[in-house]
Amino acid sequence: MKSFPMFIRTTGRRVVIAGGGEQAAQKARLILKTDAQITVAAPSLDAELADIVAQGRANLHGGPITPDFFGGAAMAFIATGCPGVDASLHALARAAGCPVNVVDQPALCDLTTPSLVDRDPVVVAIGTEGTAPVLARQIKTRIEEALPPTLGGLAALAGRLRGTVAAGVPRAQRRAFWRWVFSDAPRHAWISGRERAAARQIKAAIAAGHAPEAASGGSIALIGAGPGARDLLTLRAVARLQEADVIFYDRLVDPEVLELARRDAARVFVGKVVGASAWPQERINALIVAEAEKGRQVVRLKSGDPGIFGRAGEEIAAARSCGIAVEIVPGVTAACAAAASAGISLTERGRSDTLVLATGTGADGMALPESVRMSTPGTSTAFYMATRKSKEIQTALLTSGCPANAAFTLAVDVSKPTERVFNGTVSKLHATIARHKISGCAIILVTWPYQQAALAQPAPTTRHPATNALRGVA
Repeated sequence: MKSFPMFIRTTGRRVVIAGGGEQAAQKARLILKTDAQITVAAPSLDAELADIVAQGRANLHGGPITPDFFGGAAMAFIATGCPGVDASLHALARAAGCPVNVVDQPALCDLTTPSLVDRDPVVVAIGTEGTAPVLARQIKTRIEEALPPTLGGLAALAGRLRGTVAAGVPRAQRRAFWRWVFSDAPRHAWISGRERAAARQIKAAIAAGHAPEAASGGSIALIGAGPGARDLLTLRAVARLQEADVIFYDRLVDPEVLELARRDAARVFVGKVVGASAWPQERINALIVAEAEKGRQVVRLKSGDPGIFGRAGEEIAAARSCGIAVEIVPGVTAACAAAASAGISLTERGRSDTLVLATGTGADGMALPESVRMSTPGTSTAFYMATRKSKEIQTALLTSGCPANAAFTLAVDVSKPTERVFNGTVSKLHATIARHKISGCAIILVTWPYQQAALAQPAPTTRHPATNALRGVA
């Protein structure tokens, strides 16, 4: 290493920023995360820095700059925008023994600012010694995904209780106690939004003088895995995956999504195929409830969004009937993902102001749904699980008055390497699906515009080569 990573205390100390433009404002934003006393030196300030000074969050130094100005400061940032002035101020700061960072001049820097993942008081700093800032930002993104946004609050609570723990928990048991706090029931409760419950659990354990021997109660999280690409998961979904003891997933979940889970988490495939019943819903309900009743943190991973044609209601009811805490983590549903891949909008003023989500597959033992009953002029309809019923849907749309030249978009394996997107008119919907032998993971988007005139076909969206090669036009 050419630089040693460390944290510098800022409490009761000054940090000097020389410069009044955007680069200086960037450094001010960074230091405002700390409790340092900020002093800004510049003949004039941009609007952001002027506001920071006006609010009393920084002091303005308007006099001459000498070595004494830098004396005693924890650090200094020099960002005047003039290389000559920056070099002169660097010399003054060094004469005062103040560590200095000169923006965009690595040779004049005693300090470099890392990429930060802020979960105050938990802070992760990533640096590459100036060699690869883009890589540092990529690493930062991965760590942001891994650490729940509320984790810092739990760490802060632990800090406030540390003295109480020292007095109430024997030294030999403290390591196990803190491991329980940050790995078991309190952490699970905290990151799921039940901060008060977590605090009560911790305080009860302190009163008992030790951590519980086993986790107190499991939970179930119904997580939307999105259309496939793992970088379309929400941060909350990633956090729940990394906390899960056991994960139940189906055939539509991309294997890359499972790579985000803990290595030691059990993975149970509960694949369901249309027309097959190897994993009936009742059996899945019983399994996830049974695991939660063992005190485990259970994830039920569903493609898309769990609340949209995902049978989440049955699993929620099964969990609540047994008194098990259940959480829904929304995901990117297929309609939104398909529209994004096709480069179109699901609604458009003057053309379609209503969005309908419909399915072509009905419940077992029931009549097929009337998928087009809500489709009218000014409506965009997303048909889920409907490729097998494309002929019926096409006929029903045309019978209802939908113009034959109304546009459809057919998206297959959205966001996956095998993605294909087809555009056409309603009169050719069934023929397109039959010609390309499309089945399985596909969604149909149909826009019935207010205007009855022929519609221009949506322009192809520029995508990576593997996807462009698979794009077709009906």
